[in-house]
Amino acid sequence: MSTLSTNYHPWIGSLQVELDALEAALLRGDAPAVELASAAMQKVLMQAPPVIALGEPGSDQQQALLSAAERFARLRQAVLRANAQSQRAVTSLLPQHAQQPTYGRQISAPSMGGAGRGYLSA
Repeated sequence: MSTLSTNYHPWIGSLQVELDALEAALLRGDAPAVELASAAMQKVLMQAPPVIALGEPGSDQQQALLSAAERFARLRQAVLRANAQSQRAVTSLLPQHAQQPTYGRQISAPSMGGAGRGYLSA
């Protein structure tokens, strides 16, 4: 969890709070909480200020932002792994409920375009 100084932009503080919530939900293995925390994280990211002055290399502001970016990258990978595990479990336990991949090859002859073109099934 975050232990950084509070001498940084308020948006970075909001980002750290949401990262803490996402990390806690992942550690609990609480899928609904992970989903809510991910949505809250997305909202904070969309509210990012256009420019945050990082100041001098090694400053508190720069360290806080770099730390948040590293945590975000690690937690994003953890969310992706948890989702993949969940999908594998659903597929093995309930094969009739397996989702088709979003991108795939068309099985029938394509009505437009050449052979092997990908399509979006969603």
